[in-house]
Formats: sequence, structure tokens, C-alpha cells
Amino acid sequence: MAFWLPVLILYTIEIMNLTATHINYYIICHRKLWLFANGINMEHTSDMVYDGKLLHETSYPQRNDKYNEIDISASYEGISLFGKIDFYDAKNKIIHETKRSNKVEKANEWQAKFYIWLLALNGIEDVTAILEYPTMRERTTVHLQEPDRVFLGEAIRTIASLVSAERCPARINSPICKSCSYYELCYVEE
Repeated sequence: MAFWLPVLILYTIEIMNLTATHINYYIICHRKLWLFANGINMEHTSDMVYDGKLLHETSYPQRNDKYNEIDISASYEGISLFGKIDFYDAKNKIIHETKRSNKVEKANEWQAKFYIWLLALNGIEDVTAILEYPTMRERTTVHLQEPDRVFLGEAIRTIASLVSAERCPARINSPICKSCSYYELCYVEE
């Protein structure tokens, strides 16, 4: 008597490097996230992205001697997570993130929470982040709460599912689209 056991095929979503950029784009636009994650990068064509990099490099030159930019990684449910923190004050446990504007402040906050979470996954607790908007002369303090950890865990799973989808999500037709580096790609009409 022969047995036939059902063969289970488990689909494993593989994302080599899920980064803070994925979190940021997840909050802003799922289409932008999908395009970015699937190798369609438009940031190199964006003046706003260039301005943001220049702002990061020139806004706080004194920090280069005092704080270190750090790369951090962790694994969560088999997904590799990576982050590059602008400046980290290890003594005071403060992340400093320089941002061009607060137009997408919610996405900026979740990106900072992702960094705090990555540090926590590495055993570094009680970290705070400060989002700095030098051109606006504003600062926002960001803390990670337990509901935020739950949200990030769910977001990681959703991002993994979104980016592995065969079809690109529909465009969102939001006012933020006009300042997006993917604008021309999304709104090209043949």
C-alpha cells in the first residue's frame, strides 16, 4: 500500500535588502514602492533628491567630527532589514535625520521609527530621533511606541507582498505626485 502525501509548496518572499526607503515609499505611495523595489530608480533624475543630498552634506558640517553616520541591519521574520542613519549620538541615544521639507512628514517619521526599531532589534533601547528641517528651521522629535512596533512588523510583511506582486499598483493621483521623481513615468500618456 503506497501513501501519497500532499506536497506543500511554501512561497517565500525574498527581499534582499528592505530599507528605510521602502518604509518611506510604503507610506507615501505603493506604486513608487513597487517601482523602486523592482529596480526602476528615478531618484537620479530628480533635482529635489539632489537638493536633499546637498542639504544633508552641508547643513551641519560640525557633526562630521562629533557624530557618526551608521549602517545598521537586523533580520525580522526572515527578511533582512537595513538602514543608514544620518547621524547617531550614541552617548545620548539620539538619531538625527536631516530632511528637505516636512511635506511628507508622516513618511519621514515612520522612516525614523524604522531606524529606532532597527536599533531596538539590535538591543539598543530608549532611542529618540530628531527630524531636522534646516531650511524651515524646524525640528520634530520622534519616539517609538509599542503600537509602532506592531505597525512596522505588519508593514514589513505588506511591503514584502507588495513588491513581489507581478503588477504595479495604480497611481494615486495625489498632489504629492507632482514633486515625485517618478512623476513623468507615472503620468506619461502615449
